Amino acid sequence: MIMNKAFRSRRGDSSYIERLIYRLKNNISPPQLITAVFLVLITVGAILLSMPFASSTGQSIGLLDALFTSVSAVCVNGLVVLDTGSAFSVYGQVIIMILIQIGGIGFMTLGVVIAILLGKKIGLKQRLIIQQTTQSTSAQGLVRLSLYMVLIVFLFESIATLVLTLRWESEMGLGKAAYYALFHSISAFNNAGFALWSDGLSRYVGDPIVNFTILILFIVGGLGYIVVVDIFRKRSWRKLSLHSKIVLLATSVLFVIGFLLLFLLESWNSATFGQLTLWERIQAAIFQSMTPRSSGFNTIDIGSMLAVSQFLLIILMFIGAASGGTGGGIKTNTVVVLILATINTFRGGGQIHAFNRRISEDTVMRALAVVISSLCFVLLITILLTITENMLEDHFLEVLFEATSAFSTTGLSMGLTSELSNAGKVIVTITMYLGRLGPLTLAYALAQKKAKSKIGYPEDHILIG
Repeated sequence: MIMNKAFRSRRGDSSYIERLIYRLKNNISPPQLITAVFLVLITVGAILLSMPFASSTGQSIGLLDALFTSVSAVCVNGLVVLDTGSAFSVYGQVIIMILIQIGGIGFMTLGVVIAILLGKKIGLKQRLIIQQTTQSTSAQGLVRLSLYMVLIVFLFESIATLVLTLRWESEMGLGKAAYYALFHSISAFNNAGFALWSDGLSRYVGDPIVNFTILILFIVGGLGYIVVVDIFRKRSWRKLSLHSKIVLLATSVLFVIGFLLLFLLESWNSATFGQLTLWERIQAAIFQSMTPRSSGFNTIDIGSMLAVSQFLLIILMFIGAASGGTGGGIKTNTVVVLILATINTFRGGGQIHAFNRRISEDTVMRALAVVISSLCFVLLITILLTITENMLEDHFLEVLFEATSAFSTTGLSMGLTSELSNAGKVIVTITMYLGRLGPLTLAYALAQKKAKSKIGYPEDHILIG
């Protein structure tokens, strides 16, 4: 009798847990699930990195520094409070490398590939999550897109690892060269910006093999998997989607502007380009014009650049990479949509279009929401860091640079990161996390479903300008 009662009790507890899991699976939205899984991944990473075996000294680096590093890796940012190459053991560096790969390619994409290998069926819920993480406009073909994404990652990182291994073998030996090549290939393709040298890649400022290998990796990663797959499958500019055309055009324009301005400005700076040859200046200008798009690598000292060049980098960091890529920022697509809307307003209104395709009003409003919310957030973080770090007026640009870099998940720094107070570390940690999720994803995750209002209000006019 007692055994039967206990059996029914255990059975009741089991059914209760099953019902609870079922409710959670069906009531939680994809953005909320993405937010939660990122938190879990960051927590696991922080715990592992705080262990003594992850430190080069054999002593724990502390939970706060471990949390900062974990967030920076998972959110593919690259800001560091401890030097990755000297503060962490090989085990710690491997943990960082794994966190970068999962954070960059997306946990759901990896889950889909594993499920396919195990013969599992991908349901509608999983497809919606993939759509959210890849920022795809359609829920069709997402499983195939996930497979393409893994193939693209494996292909580019493998080739880059081989090239860099051959380049560094004479300097380090085969084993160390292969390890360094793998680490920097993963970091570059995922736009993370983690380097095993304290000065980034400054020692290779005039090395075309290292420069252009890393450059190709973070450009392709920043373009986004959707664009890369679109180019691979269609192989014709005319057949490309509107999204791909806008991304490629905006990337090219920003590159040309950034390259010309940095080359002209920094050539007068004896602390940066002034001590380089013409070919080295060209390489440095190319690299630094693209790295603010969310790469985080640098081949010259960012803190030694002219103030006008640093401000240019801030603008490029805020814009960031393309939607659906491994980079951050408000995205090139967003900027292009708002520019088109502005030009259309000056012309007297009407339909907003590009490449013979109409852009919906909803897209414009979403773009405006992203820019306004992101700008307000960056300014808020700048104010908070100015207070917590006791920065003087002449250091304001340094604080703004740090806030923008953290939000856009770029990882560039003028030197403030390593000197942050505990309060500053917490602020930057939260900024990196929210910057990676994106303003809209976070808004969707926190928003409650509301019924559409049936009340209509009379239209009125407000003076603008």
